Amino acid sequence: MSDPLIQLRGVCKRYGSGAAELMALKDIALDIAAGEFVAIMGPSGSGKSTAMNILGCLDTPSSGQYLFKGAHVEALTRDQRARLRRRYLGFVFQGFNLLARTSAQENVELPLLYRGDAAATRSKAAARALASVGLGGWERHTPAELSGGQQQRVAIARAIVTEPAVVLADEPTGNLDTRRSHEIMGLLLALNRDHGITVLMVTHENDMAAYAHRLVTFVDGRLAHDVANAHPTTSAPAEPANAALA
Repeated sequence: MSDPLIQLRGVCKRYGSGAAELMALKDIALDIAAGEFVAIMGPSGSGKSTAMNILGCLDTPSSGQYLFKGAHVEALTRDQRARLRRRYLGFVFQGFNLLARTSAQENVELPLLYRGDAAATRSKAAARALASVGLGGWERHTPAELSGGQQQRVAIARAIVTEPAVVLADEPTGNLDTRRSHEIMGLLLALNRDHGITVLMVTHENDMAAYAHRLVTFVDGRLAHDVANAHPTTSAPAEPANAALA
């Protein structure tokens, strides 16, 4: 059996010192295999967002080990972690984080621009990514011309344009209504099922977590529960036949 894609070993995260010290994570041990769909849950202040920041190479543990494809991430420099993010990770946020005056095409191209890809390569890859989330033909529209559901589709296209091994989604449906939330979950499910992308998703919504194969719960900085989802949701509710893309 191959080693897990991601391994956390005794990971702790400490903020402050002395009387002001806060232990945000306490001795976390977690393995995630390639191709898993994991929902990360827990109340506010539980440590789930801190764990996601470490998994996404946006922060480093105070102690313990984080291995990604066998490499010790905690030992990497800031520049090395940035290269790892650009090569292997894609991010989807609750607030979409799109550039307001920039077209959908240009927003999706940004990770490739940072990577130094040629203009023609960026354009083709961005068009493919937008088409894969159902936004072919919407390339020139700005965020102001798109609905919330469409903006999150653009954000997902931006996350997958680099063909990452892992997509980290932080409350990806938090700003959407129920119908659009299930639509976005259907897209994440398809990325996982059809393309083998590992999905790590922070959510506080049980009906969104139901799409995941595995439920990991943090409480007071500790990993409290790690269970398989015996009956994951396997598809988003069907759209009405005459529903307009929104």
